[in-house]
Amino acid sequence: MTKDELRQKANDLPLAPGVYLMMDKTGKVIYVGKAKKLKNRVSQYFQDTASHNEKTRAMVSQVDHFDTIFVSTEFEALILENSLIKRHMPRYNILLKDDKGYPFVRLDADAAYPRFSLVGKTADDGAKYFGPFGGRRETRLAIEAVCGALHLPTCARQFPRDIGRERPCLNHHIGRCDGFCRPDGPGQAEYQARIRQAVRIFSGHYRQLTAELQQEMEQAAEELNFEKAAALRDRIRAISVLGKTQQVIAGVCADTDVWGVYPGQVRCGSAVLHIEDGNLLGREVEVFSAAADQEEADILSAVLSQYYLDRQALPREILVPCELEDMDTFAALLTGRAGHRVILRVPQRGERAELLRMARRNAREEVERITSDAERTSKTLEQLGTLAGLAEAPRRLESYDISHTAGQDMVASMVVFADGRPLKRDYRRFQVKTLDHADDLRAMEEVLERRFRRYLEGDEHFAPLPDLLLMDGGQLQAEAACHVLERLGLTVPVLGMVKDDRHRTRALVTAEGQELGIQQSPPLFALVGRVQEEVHRFAITYHHEKHTKSALTSRLDGIPGVGDVRKKALLKHFKSVRAIEQAELLQLEAVLPKAAARAVYDHFHKEETS
Repeated sequence: MTKDELRQKANDLPLAPGVYLMMDKTGKVIYVGKAKKLKNRVSQYFQDTASHNEKTRAMVSQVDHFDTIFVSTEFEALILENSLIKRHMPRYNILLKDDKGYPFVRLDADAAYPRFSLVGKTADDGAKYFGPFGGRRETRLAIEAVCGALHLPTCARQFPRDIGRERPCLNHHIGRCDGFCRPDGPGQAEYQARIRQAVRIFSGHYRQLTAELQQEMEQAAEELNFEKAAALRDRIRAISVLGKTQQVIAGVCADTDVWGVYPGQVRCGSAVLHIEDGNLLGREVEVFSAAADQEEADILSAVLSQYYLDRQALPREILVPCELEDMDTFAALLTGRAGHRVILRVPQRGERAELLRMARRNAREEVERITSDAERTSKTLEQLGTLAGLAEAPRRLESYDISHTAGQDMVASMVVFADGRPLKRDYRRFQVKTLDHADDLRAMEEVLERRFRRYLEGDEHFAPLPDLLLMDGGQLQAEAACHVLERLGLTVPVLGMVKDDRHRTRALVTAEGQELGIQQSPPLFALVGRVQEEVHRFAITYHHEKHTKSALTSRLDGIPGVGDVRKKALLKHFKSVRAIEQAELLQLEAVLPKAAARAVYDHFHKEETS
């Protein structure tokens, strides 16, 4: 379908909730989204693309057709969007790691003697599930640790069938199990009580459980039941150690989840901190690909849906750094699934706001840790190429600037950046030869023509051609560069660097006068700024050298019998023109022949000799 056909189809959609699927020419789903009003949301993609961010422009350019699914409520749209994202794994959606590879802990709660087991995914079978956890080994160790702390059996015996059939196993003899298989061992009621305690640990509430066991231990001691008190004391110690070491358990279901999002230059990241009673129990960090200019709210909305909608255990409070479009709807949906009220908040101050900043720092540090300098530079050059309308990122940049003092000592500089770094061996300096007055545009044309003619003549010192020319000065300089290239039959993209009142680059501009904003991308803004500063520095430095040399030697010009060789001899001996001026005749005759020495002396003492 053409863009006009896509726009017409979008305008024909109803103002109803639903889900839309964008597809490429092969029919592959490349993006899935939801909307309260499908017509408004989908038609935005095919209107003015200048307002779109980088990712959206790239996605829209690949869309060949789209499909929609209408639903009755926003709840259904949220759930369906999440399901379709997991099914199609669209390229332009933010994708968290698939939970398929992450294990869950299962408890057959309806059994007389329920057991914990490790499973690969949840099922609608009436059992309780906890997770997902980080890995199978860690989850297996967590089950063993919880059962060991509560002296629950982990052997293969089945209860009540195997009670009294055999002697207790080794776990009972080493104190890791209370021997529920013995005829005189703890009964079903005690087993169920400890399973409930284990459930609370897997739900992240081990501190509350520890406090209750502490109270029960103290009561047993008051009743002089020291054996029970000692057993409870050992259990409290085991649970306390468990809470400190088994972060995989602690983070399953805390009272509060705190979210932070960091949109990096190459990758984005999210971090969630699990908090219970003001104490940090654990954290989870996810890094994924996303456009650097994508809104924080859009990233967070996509992450939250994928993170929570498939989970069994949910927190009571979720702190987020910004308002979300479907915040109330999402909170109501989670409340219905959790069996208790789930609140989404956006704290502005106090401890909760500090927790949000901590979560964002965690996300930022992880993103920056795994992003190399080369990746950052490559992404910045890609952004510059997109802005300039290039098919590929410009690896080699050239920039030019003119420097002079009221038309005197006019020079030009050429600097080269390769892969975002100055390539100083390819820097070049030019003296403007055809002008004796200030005319920056004509001077620039002269310099560029000399540079590119040298390339056409095969001079290896002026090869290769740049991928992009950045002209210091703005549109007129960019236009002048285009005229030179056209006369020489060369094709090189050209942009001018527009400066603000403080002589800092604020934008790029085409030869036709179209300004291209760069301030929305700090890395790109910094790169263009570095190029502009470097070409200006190089030009100013060369001009100062030439101007200083001219100032030193101009007062010796025109003296009869004193040419370049004798000028150099005088400067070498006296070190400065001022010292030559103050020298006596005999001192001058020590360096020059008498006639030349007399001419120099008379040149600086005209009033005395007249």
